[in-house]
Amino acid sequence: MADIPPRVTSTPAADAWIARLTAMHGPLMFHQSGGCCDGSVPMCYPRGEFKVGGQDVLLGHIAGDVPVWIGAAQFEYARNTQLTIDVAPGRGAGMSLETPEGIRFLGHARLFTDAEALALEEGGPPPRGKS
Repeated sequence: MADIPPRVTSTPAADAWIARLTAMHGPLMFHQSGGCCDGSVPMCYPRGEFKVGGQDVLLGHIAGDVPVWIGAAQFEYARNTQLTIDVAPGRGAGMSLETPEGIRFLGHARLFTDAEALALEEGGPPPRGKS
């Protein structure tokens, strides 16, 4: 079986902000619901503040051990892409921890290659939250 590519990655700039926010708030998590407005970007929360359920899919971990979750409906749209979490100047999403810092997290997507998609399929479905 081929190496399974990560479903989520992060840029060095995002990792630096995640480290800074972790120092301020403790362990973190991300969630992207796929809803309109704020739900369409990765939202950063203190770990456990956002309740993950059976309709959430774990994409993986970034910046060491920071879990990144996505709503199941959004995952179905994005299952063939790798999400890269990045950071840019601007206003963050309403309840996301970076909001008062003058930056915002955002996601970039790229399509998996055919070989990567096959490896992911052979690796089985990603974990889901508990119902």
